[in-house]
Amino acid sequence: MAAYILRRFVSTIAVMAMVGIFIFLLLRLAPGDPAAMIAGRNAAPQLIASIREQLGLNDPIPVQFMRWVRDILGGDFGTSIFAGRPVLELISQRLEPTLSLAILTMILSVTVGVSFGILAAWRTGGLVDRLLAAFSAVGYSVPVFVIGYFLIYFFAIRTHWLPVQGYVPFNQGLGPWFVHLILPTVALGLGYIAFVARVTRASMLEVLSEDYMRTAAAKGASSYAMLFQHALKNAGVPILTVIGISFAYLIGGVVLTETVFNLPGIGRLVVNAINNRDYPIIQSVLILTSGLYVLINLAVDLAYTLIDPRIRY
Repeated sequence: MAAYILRRFVSTIAVMAMVGIFIFLLLRLAPGDPAAMIAGRNAAPQLIASIREQLGLNDPIPVQFMRWVRDILGGDFGTSIFAGRPVLELISQRLEPTLSLAILTMILSVTVGVSFGILAAWRTGGLVDRLLAAFSAVGYSVPVFVIGYFLIYFFAIRTHWLPVQGYVPFNQGLGPWFVHLILPTVALGLGYIAFVARVTRASMLEVLSEDYMRTAAAKGASSYAMLFQHALKNAGVPILTVIGISFAYLIGGVVLTETVFNLPGIGRLVVNAINNRDYPIIQSVLILTSGLYVLINLAVDLAYTLIDPRIRY
């Protein structure tokens, strides 16, 4: 096990190195010049050239890349070109809304999705199973922003039950914090609920058809024991895998959801940075997000042995 963890950490370093190269080159090859945007639309070429020199954009690409890697390894993610403040400071100020939305969405998706999938598998062909099929079709096909605008129209504009948009920090009260996140969480979580529920249903159906499950039923095992003590545990590996994969989709969904509901999170920060060609912010958010995604995948791989002791690396 220790050797496997060591190998995975080494491979993680290699993956992050490739991701860093890709992110750096992608931004440099993309159209747009941050120096021209800082100088303004009618700026003189001499001013643009001076700004490029100050930002180090005239240096060769390998020199810029090595300087960026050196600063990151030293804990310096750079300074925002437009805000003039450290990137980590800007990210930390936007971190709470994004983490709050992501955590609530994953809790909602896992609890509702797994429960829905178990019920659909236990009563396959029944009402719950048919509802899951219809719900999955809607959850997969309807974009997040469409669901968000529908929820805003019905629950905020028409009924005035929930706030339209905005965010209240956690330190200002649990109630206002939670109320402002209900609509964004539901809008973002519907697709993940459908995804997790479908995978749970398929995995549970496969396990429930095994001989040992029929033997347990013949011995008089209760429905609870068959579902949660036997079936769910043996179906846990695919379910855990899809929960880890959902994090990748969550990244893109957060950006749209924060825009629709006007949440001051990292997604909005990235959108503004892209519009302004603010390289330090874009690079830092992408590299931190990629690192978190790689670590989650590593944690999922290591958790397999806790669910199924037969797995050995």
